Amino acid sequence: MANFQTHVTTSTVLGVGYAGAGIVLNAPIDSALIAGGLCGISGMLPDVDSSSGRPIREIMNFAAAVVPMLMIERMRHLGLTPESMVLAGGIMYLLVRFVFADWLRRYTVHRGMFHSIPAALIFAELGFLVCGCDNLQLRYYKAGAVFLGVMSHLLLDEIYSLQMYRGRLRLKKSFGTALKFWGDSTWANVSTYAKLIAVTAMVLGEPLVMEKLGAPVHHDIYTTANQMLDTVIRR
Repeated sequence: MANFQTHVTTSTVLGVGYAGAGIVLNAPIDSALIAGGLCGISGMLPDVDSSSGRPIREIMNFAAAVVPMLMIERMRHLGLTPESMVLAGGIMYLLVRFVFADWLRRYTVHRGMFHSIPAALIFAELGFLVCGCDNLQLRYYKAGAVFLGVMSHLLLDEIYSLQMYRGRLRLKKSFGTALKFWGDSTWANVSTYAKLIAVTAMVLGEPLVMEKLGAPVHHDIYTTANQMLDTVIRR
């Protein structure tokens, strides 16, 4: 399989190209640069289930610092005060950096369902949800950056599972364990697809998406939910 350096280099190069393409297509420069960065870091995401410490350490450190910043626009829409945003950002940092990272170390298996196409879709949809703004196209653009970065990782792992031996191409045992729709564990498959359905429902429930699809949006429900969240954070 490809090593850490190869994954990061490849996704970073793709991220540069993705950002450049966005700028050419008139995306705001700051949004394009963020998308490029998301593509670059997403090249490491499938390896959060790695038994070695470096991938998960690098990803969790980055996610803990960046996710709260990406959530600023969404927190502003929730009507949070600057103090509440700082508090919410600190809570998210601690949850990602320590709680979620520890859970990954304990309960994931390398080359499990984190290395799969459904997982790539989940990561992309989470990127869409985190990058909250009023421009739906920019959110799609950033989600696409995450998907591209993850897919580059999966494709590289499959490419590196091909080996030339005495002039003949042969497949390593790892072939087919990255670019897949399901794995050997029934529970992991069910859990992954359940998460995919849940996250997809959250994406489809976004007001901007519902309006785009022509579905009625009950703004009073969202207003009430926002007020409740603000009350909890203030306490």
